[in-house]
Amino acid sequence: MEVTDIGNKEEGKIWHRKPTPGRCVLVTVVRTAQQTKTVRFLHVAFDTTGDSFLAGDHHGNIYVFDISRNRFRLVQKTGQACTALAFSLRRTTEFLVALADYTIRCFDKDTKQLVSWMRGHEGAVSSISVHSSGRYAITTSLDTAQLWDLDTFQRKRKLNIRQSVGIQRVFFLPLSNTILSCFSDDSIFAWESDTLSCKYQLPVPDCGPRISYKAFAVTRDGKSLAAGGRSNLLHLWCLDSKQLVRVIQMPTQVRTVRQLEFLPDSFDGGASQTLGVLSQDGVMRFINIHTCKLLFHVGSHDDAINAVTVSPSGRHVVAIMDNGSINVYSVQSLTQELNRPPPSQVAVVSGGEARQDLSNLNVKVRSAAVQRPAKSSGRRTQAKMLRPPTGSVTEDKENELPAGLNKKRLVALLKAFGEYPAKYRMFVWRSLLCLPENHAAYSSLTDKGLHSAYLTLHDKYPIKSHKLQRGLQRVLSALAHWAAIFGEVEYLPLVAFPFVKLFQNNPLLCFEVVATVIVNWCQHWFEYFPNPPLNILSMAENVLAHHDKELLQHLLDCGITSQVYVWPLLETLFSEVLTRDEWLRLFDNIFSNHPSFLLMACVAYIICCREPLLICSQKQDFEYFFHHRNNLDVGAMIKEAYRLMGGTPADIHPRTMLSDFTPLTRGQYPIFNHYPEFIVEYQSREKERIRLQEMEYLRERQEVSALRADFVRRQAEEETYYAQQELLQKAEEQRRNILAQEEEKLTQQRAKLAAMKRELKVKELQLLDATRRRFLKHQQDLRATQIQRLDQEISRKMDLREQETAAAVQDLEVRQMEMEAQRKRLEQHLLKEQERVGRNVEEELEMRMREAEREEARYTGLLNAAETNMQAMEESLAEACQVGLESDWQKELVQRLQQVDAEQERKRERLAEIHGQTQAEEERLADTMRDVVGKKWDDVMSTRAQLQEQQQPCWPSAETDGRRQPTMRPPCSTTALPHRHSPAPVVSVGTKGPGDLRFNCAATPKQTGTKLMCLNSSSPSESTSTVFSLDRGRAQLDSSERELLKEIRELRQKLAARGKEGSSASSQSVHTPSSVSQ
Repeated sequence: MEVTDIGNKEEGKIWHRKPTPGRCVLVTVVRTAQQTKTVRFLHVAFDTTGDSFLAGDHHGNIYVFDISRNRFRLVQKTGQACTALAFSLRRTTEFLVALADYTIRCFDKDTKQLVSWMRGHEGAVSSISVHSSGRYAITTSLDTAQLWDLDTFQRKRKLNIRQSVGIQRVFFLPLSNTILSCFSDDSIFAWESDTLSCKYQLPVPDCGPRISYKAFAVTRDGKSLAAGGRSNLLHLWCLDSKQLVRVIQMPTQVRTVRQLEFLPDSFDGGASQTLGVLSQDGVMRFINIHTCKLLFHVGSHDDAINAVTVSPSGRHVVAIMDNGSINVYSVQSLTQELNRPPPSQVAVVSGGEARQDLSNLNVKVRSAAVQRPAKSSGRRTQAKMLRPPTGSVTEDKENELPAGLNKKRLVALLKAFGEYPAKYRMFVWRSLLCLPENHAAYSSLTDKGLHSAYLTLHDKYPIKSHKLQRGLQRVLSALAHWAAIFGEVEYLPLVAFPFVKLFQNNPLLCFEVVATVIVNWCQHWFEYFPNPPLNILSMAENVLAHHDKELLQHLLDCGITSQVYVWPLLETLFSEVLTRDEWLRLFDNIFSNHPSFLLMACVAYIICCREPLLICSQKQDFEYFFHHRNNLDVGAMIKEAYRLMGGTPADIHPRTMLSDFTPLTRGQYPIFNHYPEFIVEYQSREKERIRLQEMEYLRERQEVSALRADFVRRQAEEETYYAQQELLQKAEEQRRNILAQEEEKLTQQRAKLAAMKRELKVKELQLLDATRRRFLKHQQDLRATQIQRLDQEISRKMDLREQETAAAVQDLEVRQMEMEAQRKRLEQHLLKEQERVGRNVEEELEMRMREAEREEARYTGLLNAAETNMQAMEESLAEACQVGLESDWQKELVQRLQQVDAEQERKRERLAEIHGQTQAEEERLADTMRDVVGKKWDDVMSTRAQLQEQQQPCWPSAETDGRRQPTMRPPCSTTALPHRHSPAPVVSVGTKGPGDLRFNCAATPKQTGTKLMCLNSSSPSESTSTVFSLDRGRAQLDSSERELLKEIRELRQKLAARGKEGSSASSQSVHTPSSVSQ
């Protein structure tokens, strides 16, 4: 386990030697201040990618640790301890820090500037939860929770609670807009973040001991919630169904749950199954929530954990230990035992180490069985060539590879499949090349920075990927610092680029692979520097001459040397003529064989392409051919290379002139001096001299340019000065002319202004006059409108009055018609009564004539007379009641008319006077009508009296009269009474009292006396004439009454017209009358 003490450094590397695979703790970070005092780390927080995390210590220093780049950096010094951190904001360079002074501050890690300062809490902030969008954040303290908008850094809402109930935690659910709040009374509520309305409350089990929740964890899909507290029980809720789905009991060692964290997995779709439980003993146990099995644990009683943070990607776990340090764990290494495949059932025959590894399988192998392949290969070797005595020892040493691999078995696997498995290729190459992984030595090379020879590498070799460009630049600079010649070799980027692309995530391995290739497969390449390695090219040409003389002769005839058909393949290591997979397959065989195999591969490539090469004849065609990809079977080329390796004579075989494979030394890299140092030094000096001369030239050129620019500037300034002077003179003259013109214009404008003022004054007076006239006209129009409105109102009231009068007249006419109909009914009744009385009288006369002698006749006659008198009295009473009802109706009508007249008299004084005159006229007319009616009745009565006198001699003799008169008078008087009480009604319309409308009787019984004619006359002719005279008198009365009503109507019309004329003449003094109730 590597321990990194960052001390007072502001930046540096997290580890100096990359952790080996399988190591659980990647690195332990501590910080010691002065006098070896350890500064404790308090909180950590990952960013959204999971590659970087923030760490805050007790002194208020905030560090950023980038695991992917192996760098740390001090980004802020707050001066006080932090209580919470958040690093997953929408702006990836910003982070939130909650400090001990109850404030929250936002900083930028790149610029180290304060972005915002948020206040509002009255207690220490215990947690910060950021929405998945990064726009909102919730800060929680013991007494309140506050929602912040991170775009404006303004507080949107605040959650206050009672003092008796504290807040445990408030946080956002992933992938939703739901806020989950957990309180100290174990209640859990879900809120909508937009409206802050309560969505639901999770049910807490009533039975069982109270847990007192302290720790909470939610899966990445936001569907499951785990909670724990002061117990070894864990509650697991399903947030979709809002139900408690499981209660998990931890081991007995767990008494209190301090923290819960779900471990993300790339293939679980966010539904994490692994839950980490940090208990009071400082051990974090990871369990499967479905199977409830303990998977693994981190920490111990001696090395306890205080807090844990899991990266969103699930690749790392960062723990703050009890001693204040930070441990970075690899999740892949922690779960390696879980993901390990089942053991193989195949036993492999190998050396002593292999036998020790396979001892668990209880397989014993004899030595003779192991030596069989060696015998056959030795026999085959003795048949071909002589080996020195130590050959077998060298062969055994070559076959032994790191990590328990055997080169012979790898070569056999390679020959069987043609290539190594892509999944294990890099591991096999590291074993074949025996890379030492000298971290310290490589760090010393990279610490020197970029070499001056490769500062402008991107100009000559532009690469689209900046990461690849920096990696290539870093590796080439390390090579140049290792050996000076590598800063002068122009084709070195072509050699290193394929390996940089393969090992771009591990620059150390890339550097060592390139260095191993240069040391072993590039032997004698730099002896003729700066020229191509003619000795190596000659080796390849000799092999080609031995195996394909025709092709070599063709190349010579075309003037093509080995620098054209061999050197392009070597300086690019086949990267220009092969694809990625073909290149990897070829280097699987190159790294598994002698370094001479690279030359054999070049010759094999040429021989396999002999047909198109024999067709070519131009040098440009050959150059194009060896710098571009061609249709070639790599498998056939590799087979040809093996054939050349075995079929080339020893005297021309490159193996005799090239050394065997030699790995790099451990600890420090070997010295590389296989090149003409004087040439390299001379070139270096020349390049340095040229660089200095160039710099001097550039400096002088810059000075000359500056002088020239200064001269041009001064010359331009002088010309500009003189031009400005001329322009100023011309401008001065123009300004003077303009001033003179402006003065003249000003004088004219003043005169025009005075004239305009006069005109404006006149117009103002005219406007005032016009305004006054318009106002007067407006007043007149208003008065005319008011007068017109009053006239309309008066006319409307007059129309209403006329309508009321017409209605009253119509009512009177209807009443007159009713009275006429009643009169006719009474006349019919009288006629019927006369007939009945006549019949009774005739019957009595007959009875008296028949029974004159009988005394009972008188008694019977008296009884009949009494009955007749009673009947007449009843009829008179009915007629009196009818007259009383008519009088009541007339009285009510007069009262209504009086009420209407009273209202009109109060509201219209002028009309009241006219109405008074009208009443006087009506009274005179009524008196006249009464006189006329009285005279008519007098005439009628006198006429009737004369008729009675004339008819009196016609009655029977005196004896009969004296005998019959006592019995005949009562009926005669009673029968005449109703007839005399039926006069024609006279109506007077006015405002007098009820006496204005009355009925007058023409005669009474007192006026007539005993001289009235009895209607029970036995003479029919006399009775008929009497009835006729009465009917004629009534007809005359009716006609006179109609004429009188017509005169009254005409008089009313004249009075209304006269009132209209008077109101129009005095419209200014007439008040608006109010409406008269109907």
